[in-house]
Amino acid sequence: MKFNKVSEGQYQLDVCGYVCPHPQLYTKKALEKIKDGEVIEILFDNPSSGESIAAMLDTTGDEVMEKTQGGGKFNWKVRKRRA
Repeated sequence: MKFNKVSEGQYQLDVCGYVCPHPQLYTKKALEKIKDGEVIEILFDNPSSGESIAAMLDTTGDEVMEKTQGGGKFNWKVRKRRA
């Protein structure tokens, strides 16, 4: 698991190689560390992780801005909800 600040208000979480429930748990912890309105790019390679992450984001109100897929990897950009 890698969590990095890419630029001001932009972060990246790489959970490739992890299986459920770890990608969802790491995503939740990463979102708790960033401020409202900031963006986190989540990289994962377990298709079922997308379902659990999406369900979690539905309950938290965070917004999936973009979803891309290629080479067996998923890349989602998520904006943390504004309070």
